[in-house]
Amino acid sequence: MGNVQPALNRLRQSLAGIDPSLRAREVGIGAGIDPVLGGGLSCGAFHELAPAGPIHLAAATGFAMALAALASRERGETLWITTDFAACEAGGPYAPGLDRFGFDAARLVMLRVPRPVDALWAMEEALRCGALSGVVAELTADGPDADLTATRRFALAAREAKGSTLGLLLRHRATPMPSAAATRWEISATASQPDRFGGLGAARFDLVLTKNRRGPCGRWTVTWDHHDHVFHPAIPVGVAETALDRPDRAPLGRAG
Repeated sequence: MGNVQPALNRLRQSLAGIDPSLRAREVGIGAGIDPVLGGGLSCGAFHELAPAGPIHLAAATGFAMALAALASRERGETLWITTDFAACEAGGPYAPGLDRFGFDAARLVMLRVPRPVDALWAMEEALRCGALSGVVAELTADGPDADLTATRRFALAAREAKGSTLGLLLRHRATPMPSAAATRWEISATASQPDRFGGLGAARFDLVLTKNRRGPCGRWTVTWDHHDHVFHPAIPVGVAETALDRPDRAPLGRAG
């Protein structure tokens, strides 16, 4: 049974080569992750993102933005759906910051709704229309309204659009609830390499793939290149080991 999924991936690619209409659009992440995903994140489905802990919510949001930037390179706008409560808790996207991050703020459409159920309805309809490059729905806590029934509706809506839109459900907290998502990710921030002036370096993410319909799960540490819109495998960062007597002369260790 362990060799079944790679064979299915090869069959899917062969059929797409024979008839391009059978090929769902995929968003390549790079950094050695795409082969595990069968070519990239499928746009004929939706995917779940969640922070590994409350402190990492900004990292999960940044990863969602990076994926949306990748999806929007070829076509269309990204719709970002959030509730009033989620906007009060976590704030909203900041246009100048998005531009510096590598996402064209002119391609972002924001939708704020009063209730989580409204966000779920808006995401389902947006996935079904197929006119957008990406749809992101943000839900507070673990998004209890996005249960198995609701996520199955997302999967069906994305399939109806014939693989044209990348769907992302951003939960503010990971959940053990079952889901129809094609993949589920837990994201955390990790130390980045300072730039040549000693300032903040490029955004770096620790990614844990906890569910993958196309293959195995795994863990990667990646850096987002906001100039070239690509993820690179992260290079370990040197940090000082703990020294009780003379911390100013502590040898460098490895992290990341």
